[in-house]
Amino acid sequence: MEINSFTLANGLRLLHSYDASTQMVCLNTLFKVGSRNESPEHTGFAHLFEHLMFGGSVNIPDFDMPLQNACGENNAYTSTDYTNYYTIIPAQNVETAFWLESDRMLSLAFTPQSLEVQRKVVMEEFKLNYINQPYGDISHILAALCYKQHPYRWPTIGLKLSHIADATMDDVKQFFYRFYRPSNAILAITGNISWDDALRLTKKWYGDIPSLHTYSHSSFSDEVGILHSSFITPEPPQLRQRRKTVHRNVSHSVLLMAFHIPARMHPDFQVCDMISDVLANGKSARFWRDLVEGKHLFLSLDAYVSGRIDSGQLIIEGIPAEGVDMHDAEAAIWDELDRLRHELVPEQEIQKLKNKYEASSAMQCTEYTQRAERLAYFEMLGDASLINQDVPLYCKTTATDLRRVSRQILTRKNSSILYYLSKTTDGTE
Repeated sequence: MEINSFTLANGLRLLHSYDASTQMVCLNTLFKVGSRNESPEHTGFAHLFEHLMFGGSVNIPDFDMPLQNACGENNAYTSTDYTNYYTIIPAQNVETAFWLESDRMLSLAFTPQSLEVQRKVVMEEFKLNYINQPYGDISHILAALCYKQHPYRWPTIGLKLSHIADATMDDVKQFFYRFYRPSNAILAITGNISWDDALRLTKKWYGDIPSLHTYSHSSFSDEVGILHSSFITPEPPQLRQRRKTVHRNVSHSVLLMAFHIPARMHPDFQVCDMISDVLANGKSARFWRDLVEGKHLFLSLDAYVSGRIDSGQLIIEGIPAEGVDMHDAEAAIWDELDRLRHELVPEQEIQKLKNKYEASSAMQCTEYTQRAERLAYFEMLGDASLINQDVPLYCKTTATDLRRVSRQILTRKNSSILYYLSKTTDGTE
């Protein structure tokens, strides 16, 4: 994949990949701010801004209407490590997208009405999905069980509803001017637009935006340095197993097992990801074959990794079958994990996964909107060209690597176990 790049004087990093197969253009803007950058007393702000960014900017009161008039569409999402916005628009109308996106990077309108509207939206989302939803509090419980120091100890929605309810306009402005600036952003442009036009329009619309803002009346104690991981409290090594049991009015009990894994750029991250796929990538994987269909111990059983900038998790999540004791279900999973720790995975099993990685990566890079998102993501990790190196790292993984890393991470002392138990109306399990 050919990648063009340029960094403006204000620090904005521009990436570009041309695609003649479409008449559309995607502008993907990644801001290097997620829930890991929040103060423990002001959580949920990164997600709040995902909504505020559509509430009007300094010169444009309505973001969506001009975009819709130009036949464009947009969306966004928040993660623990970054916030991502994308706009898709016909190539002949692409300057409308540059106008809209650059103006909200310059400054939001910061109207009391917009803050109240978006605050209520986020609070309702918190209540609907995390308080009043069955199983909604799992992410809060598991994060707090796994992390004791690092900001990953709360989910992206925030630690407490009150943190959003009590947010002041000063808090909001301070967060924006600290993180939503060119030098903390990556703009990836893909689709039917030449490199010359992408560079020209980027310089025209983004070039005059200040690299740093001077807004300083702060209720926060940290300065811009909080952007860097060295200013975020690292999570100390876990030295013993953690366990927690809760009872909820839900239809099925859930077993969750989490293991600390290396950071996204650690050379063993791809090995950890492959370990999770050996266990649970499709119905031919071990969990489904042996514990769901084979022994009928689970109704469903999955394993996945959180690919985070700092140390993430390999998480196993299962719903035991009716009548299966939770301890027996857990013991069966440990048997499977111990197999990985002691036996070499057959080469045929490994090759099947490598084929899936290659096919999946090819599909993602072919689709221009996903390509823009991935270019910005890998640039955040250090270099957009890493997009071409990720699959080879998976493909070089060996059976010996899988066993070695399994022995390091799939241990009792590195595990956090959550029994999320269903209870009947009379309080019994």
